[in-house]
Amino acid sequence: MQIPMLHTERLLLKPLVAEDASQIQTLYPRWEIVRYMVSSVPWPYPENGAENYVNNVALPDMEKGLAWFWTIRHRETTNELMGLICLYDVEDNNRGFWLAPEYQGQGFMREACNKATDYWFNSLNKTVLRAPKAALNTRSKQISQSSGMRLIRTEKKEYVSGLLDSELWEITRDEWNAHQR
Repeated sequence: MQIPMLHTERLLLKPLVAEDASQIQTLYPRWEIVRYMVSSVPWPYPENGAENYVNNVALPDMEKGLAWFWTIRHRETTNELMGLICLYDVEDNNRGFWLAPEYQGQGFMREACNKATDYWFNSLNKTVLRAPKAALNTRSKQISQSSGMRLIRTEKKEYVSGLLDSELWEITRDEWNAHQR
C-alpha cells in the first residue's frame, strides 16, 4: 500500500524514506528524546543507529503493511526534518512519535498526531488506537488527553531511562470522530 503525504495547517507529514536516516541520526540521539523510549532503543545511540532502524525495521514493516511512518516537517522548510510519527498495526502499541526539543511546546506534535490518528481511523478503517507511554512523559500524556483518549492500564515497563511506570491510552474510532465534530 502506498503511504500518502499528509498535510496540516503548518506541517507536511512525508512518508519515511532511506535518505531520511542521516537527518534522524543528527536529531534523534538526545537524552530529552530517548529517555522515554522503549528499552530496545540502544543507548548510547550508535553512529549507524538511524540507518539501521530505518532500513532494517521501519521500511520493511512499511512494506509488509504493518506500519506507516512519516517524517514531520514544517511546510515552510520541507527539507528539514523535525521528528517522526508512526502508526503500527500491533496490539497495544499503535502510535509512536518523537520531536526534536527545539520544536516542542509549539503544538506541532498535537497537529501531527491528530492527522495520523485521523488517518488510522478514517483511511485505514481501524476501530481502536492504543498508545503506550511512560507515566513521566507529561507532554505525551497531554497530547493523548487533548485528543479524547483515556487511560486504560498502568504497569511497569523498561525504558531507556530504566524501569518506569507505564500507561496505556486508548480511543475508539467512534469516540475519535465524535471528538472531532
